[in-house]
Amino acid sequence: MSLDKATVARIATLARIEVPEAQQDRLAGELSQILQWIEQLGEVDTTGVEPLRSVMPIHTHWRADAVTDGGRPAAILQNAPKAHDGYFLVPKVVE
Repeated sequence: MSLDKATVARIATLARIEVPEAQQDRLAGELSQILQWIEQLGEVDTTGVEPLRSVMPIHTHWRADAVTDGGRPAAILQNAPKAHDGYFLVPKVVE
């Protein structure tokens, strides 16, 4: 896949970055080379190869997915500038 100057300008606009017009041709060439390399990766036969999740065998310990208050609401509310009945009080932002 080959990119042109207009496509690079469009990508830069979408990414909200400023790319000077003088650098767009060079960047188009670099991005085109990257896309060609990615296309080459698609040609590799990966039949029978399991997806790799991690380089090292890491076993995560699962915990129960339970909603809790953290077990210490009083300590947490001490950090609040204002609290009422176990909840943070915040200023109204929507009228």
